[in-house]
Amino acid sequence: MYVDFVLKSLQEEMDSNPMVSSLLNKLANYTNLTQGVVEHEADEDTKRKEVKVPRMGTFIGVYLPCLQNILGVILFLRLTWIVGTAGVLESFIIVFMCCACTMLTAISMSAIATNGVVPAGGSYYMISRSLGPEFGGAVGLCFYLGTTFAGAMYILGTIEILLTYISPSAAIFKAEDGEETEAMLNNMRVYGTCIIILMAVVVFVGVKYVNKLALVFLACVILSIIAIYAGVIKTAFDPPDFPSVVLAVYRKYLFPCISYYETEVTIAIVFPLVDNLWSVYSEKGSIVEKKNQPSVSGSEDIKIGGRPYVFTDIMTYFTMLVGIYFPSVTGIMAGSNRSGDLKDAQKSIPTGTILAISTTSFIYLSCIVLFGACIEGVILRDKFGEAVNGNLVVGTLAWPSPWVIVIGSFFSTCGAGLQSLTGAPRLLQAIARDGIVPFIQVFGHGKANGEPTWALLLTAGICEIGILIASLDSVAPILSMFFLMCYMFVNLACAVQTLLRTPNWRPRFKYYHWTLSFLGMSLCLALMFICSWYYALVAMLIAGCIYKYIEYRGAEKEWGDGIRGLSLNAARYALLRVEDGPPHTKNWRPQLLVLLNLDCEQLVKHPRLLSFTSQLKAGKGLTIVGSVLQGTYLDKCTETQKAEENVKALMGVEKTKGFCQIVVSPSFRDGISHLIQSAGLGGMKHNTVLMAWPQSWKQTENHFSWKNFVDTVRETTAAQQALLVAKNIDLFPTNQERFTEGNIDVWWIVHDGGMLMLLPFLLRQHKVWRKCKMRIFTVAQMDDNSIQMKKDLQMFLYHLRLNAEVEVVEMFENDISAFTYEKTLMMEQRSQMLKQMQLSKNEREREAQLIHDRNTASHSTPAVKASVAASVPEKVQMTWTKEKFVAEKHKNKDTNVNQSNVRRMHTAVKLNGVVLNKSQHAQLVLLNMPGPPKNRKGDENYMEFLEVLTEGLDRVLLVRGSGREVITIYS
Repeated sequence: MYVDFVLKSLQEEMDSNPMVSSLLNKLANYTNLTQGVVEHEADEDTKRKEVKVPRMGTFIGVYLPCLQNILGVILFLRLTWIVGTAGVLESFIIVFMCCACTMLTAISMSAIATNGVVPAGGSYYMISRSLGPEFGGAVGLCFYLGTTFAGAMYILGTIEILLTYISPSAAIFKAEDGEETEAMLNNMRVYGTCIIILMAVVVFVGVKYVNKLALVFLACVILSIIAIYAGVIKTAFDPPDFPSVVLAVYRKYLFPCISYYETEVTIAIVFPLVDNLWSVYSEKGSIVEKKNQPSVSGSEDIKIGGRPYVFTDIMTYFTMLVGIYFPSVTGIMAGSNRSGDLKDAQKSIPTGTILAISTTSFIYLSCIVLFGACIEGVILRDKFGEAVNGNLVVGTLAWPSPWVIVIGSFFSTCGAGLQSLTGAPRLLQAIARDGIVPFIQVFGHGKANGEPTWALLLTAGICEIGILIASLDSVAPILSMFFLMCYMFVNLACAVQTLLRTPNWRPRFKYYHWTLSFLGMSLCLALMFICSWYYALVAMLIAGCIYKYIEYRGAEKEWGDGIRGLSLNAARYALLRVEDGPPHTKNWRPQLLVLLNLDCEQLVKHPRLLSFTSQLKAGKGLTIVGSVLQGTYLDKCTETQKAEENVKALMGVEKTKGFCQIVVSPSFRDGISHLIQSAGLGGMKHNTVLMAWPQSWKQTENHFSWKNFVDTVRETTAAQQALLVAKNIDLFPTNQERFTEGNIDVWWIVHDGGMLMLLPFLLRQHKVWRKCKMRIFTVAQMDDNSIQMKKDLQMFLYHLRLNAEVEVVEMFENDISAFTYEKTLMMEQRSQMLKQMQLSKNEREREAQLIHDRNTASHSTPAVKASVAASVPEKVQMTWTKEKFVAEKHKNKDTNVNQSNVRRMHTAVKLNGVVLNKSQHAQLVLLNMPGPPKNRKGDENYMEFLEVLTEGLDRVLLVRGSGREVITIYS
């Protein structure tokens, strides 16, 4: 009974949330996991057809691909040359650095892989879900390019072994005198293209055939390595006899050295390990010879490329050798790239990857010592084995035959190329299916069983570019950059997740610490610049371009990444710092609260208001876009979500960067009041309110009626916030329009802290208003010195670093008396501000501070409260004193109200006529906005006053300052 009662009580929730039994059933197969969460990535996969494919274990799925990719080209073709050139000590350092880098990366990768389900995508999935779609896409594409070029490198190695050591007669282009290199490159291009087509067909048929071939190829690799160790042991008891004529002398190979003899009868046994400890770097075209034993005298003429001398084909130095060697350890992610084909990726990736790196690190490090101890340095530096009858140098050490090494290296490079052509398309398919890069989404499609057909075609095409380069030593450093960048970000992702202590960071891999990730990241970055600083910069530039493209055009994804968590922590720290106090005048900028009005379908009535916002802000500072829905939240929950979606969509269209806040309130006025009071967070609160003029303010059914408008003006004043009212907002320009000429006219009647000066400057930073000129009009009484006032104002603008035309308009005192309740026109204060330009620096600072203190005090002192009280309709005087105020207060109120209304309308008509005469054709007119009367009975007359004041003007921005200085003359 109890169970039935509970089930009935939870029946409604069961419709949207799964029962525990069904959830656990889905958890059994993580590819179908939804967890009842809409934003989960796997929920997108349910839209695609699920096909059951064979899953691979640790050995076949991870260990073999990693081992085969690592033990590829470099071990058999270049390691002996690296040891002979860099010496045993420096070679040991190179190999140890690279192996340490990959081992640290493998540890970080293991921690990420055991922190949750790792579907298809491998390393890309780990980075993108840890650092966000921008970093994940940028590094994922770079890693894809690196893996693709790695396939080209392995194929080039295959061709080099075929044409140099197996069947030189198979060359299509025959070498002529001095053109051996060019002929070899052309042969590589032709044969490489054929092998790419063949391998692509094998991969297209299916990954299971690649896995079957991988077992055969890996067996050959293992036999080759065993042959090397067996040859070393056998040589200790039975030194090999391998004569050939090179350098015009006979050479024999004896344990523990391979040395040459001056005559056939001379016998000498030396220990080359001591000589091979140190590096022997050389210029391109140098003779391969032993230290302190030149093969020719200084006066002998040498014919480059002629026999019997051997010459170096490239210039050698330490950093170049690091770049050539590093690709040999870049196979650590060959298994993780196939994570979608693994039975248990969380178990297979750590075990298989770390085991493969440990195995290969031992092989490489031991081979360095063995090669240095058993082979003479001059032979080690012979890259292509010309001194040993064109055989692999390492093959001379193998037992029972050098052909074991030749065949093993051939199949090793073939297998590594197949693994690259298998992993790279799957990586690209995972990126394309995420939809973060729009133009590659077509590569997310494939065959019915999920094989990435289109991605395979692109991979083969890019791989062909590497084949056309045709030089293994030129392709290798390019790979190093892309792989090192990927490894660096894997370590960074792991370190960020650990340091942020995100609740979801719970890796099962216990042998991990964030310092290891930080060390791995630093080592990767150092190796990038050690290998090639210019290649490193190019790789970073490519990744940066991809990052910005994804940020600009890519799909927005919320993956709970570490960068988002890092941003939240940084924002919290910054908010706590900003909370310390208000910003200095130098740092002041309008932090906008934009009040929008919505229609019955929750659509924005005046979209141009957001256009004007983006033009004013240009993406800088804080912007909060708010609106009010009338009712209760329980009843308006759906409408609220719809309204928020509509507003955010319009913000995206208008490129308005900011936040959206929809408030549900029983009354429209209370909702606006809540937004003014509570919008923002901590020190990041708005200081300016932007709203549209209520065109239909006389209609009582309008929510945003004139009463709400006037109350909003009063509340912004009480909150000490600036107010901007855009009249005729639908006539304002869109972001796509451009004004090629025209003026922005400022009518400076009351000093508002500099808002009227600052706003045109900010607008002219935007391309819509950039070509408009700024004009400032100020109003003077007939008895003022207009000429001196103009000079003072020009000097003031000069010190403000503002370019504007200045004009002083003279009006009679009675024509502007309605502005007297705004600080009595501030004429005395403004004159003081202008005259201070003629004082010394210290005096100017004291005067500016004095005026600023007066402004601040005007909001709280009893004297100014009396002045504000004088702004009610009863007042008619121009200059206010205490005696005049007391006397005026006792007059007949009805008579004074009528006189005040008449005087106010007279001012509006006169001032409007002057503004129309000067600014009728201006692109935008900025006017001081007088405050509403204290007596609410005059509110409607106040609206009429503003209506008449702005009549006949196309675009008007009424500005009411907050009472503080927002612009300064000081640097």
